[in-house]
Amino acid sequence: MIGRLKGILISKQPPALMVEVNGIGYELEAPMSTFYELPELGREVILITHYAVKEDAVALYGFIREAERSLFRALLKVSGVGAKTALSILSGVSVTDFARLVHGGEVSAFIRIPGIGKKTAERILLEMRDRIDGLGLAGGRSSHGPAAIANDPMAEATAALIQFGYKPVEITRLLKAAAEPDDSAETLIRKALKAALR
Repeated sequence: MIGRLKGILISKQPPALMVEVNGIGYELEAPMSTFYELPELGREVILITHYAVKEDAVALYGFIREAERSLFRALLKVSGVGAKTALSILSGVSVTDFARLVHGGEVSAFIRIPGIGKKTAERILLEMRDRIDGLGLAGGRSSHGPAAIANDPMAEATAALIQFGYKPVEITRLLKAAAEPDDSAETLIRKALKAALR
């Protein structure tokens, strides 16, 4: 079990990153909340990790704070929520806001996150309501990470397109061709998807 990595950040292309520890490069996936707080390439980084063994693969997920990993692990226990959906949630809402949304029964807030439909949103609210207080989510910050997405249409659009399966290079090309200064995230996503279909 790998629970923590301390090494040099040598690659970051959302949702993937690589950290070199004593000459070994560890490939990880991480939510946008973590990517917003990563140092520049070549700098030291400490990540709290979740090691997952699947039938056909082994995966490693990285987080800046324990609160992110705790929420990620709790979401994996929700029926119908896999790692990709859990990362999408962490990319779309801060850990501090997550508890508020669950307690408030904010189905619509979760539906706005790419990859989350109404049934999944309702299941998350139902299954997380009883266990949310025991997760210690207060350690998360709402002034960075996903909160920054909400205030930055380009970042929100990028996070959404990543969850749709587009590669970072492709997203940059699509958004550069489509973006105008006052576009909302929804407009940017729509324009990028139209451009991709041409």
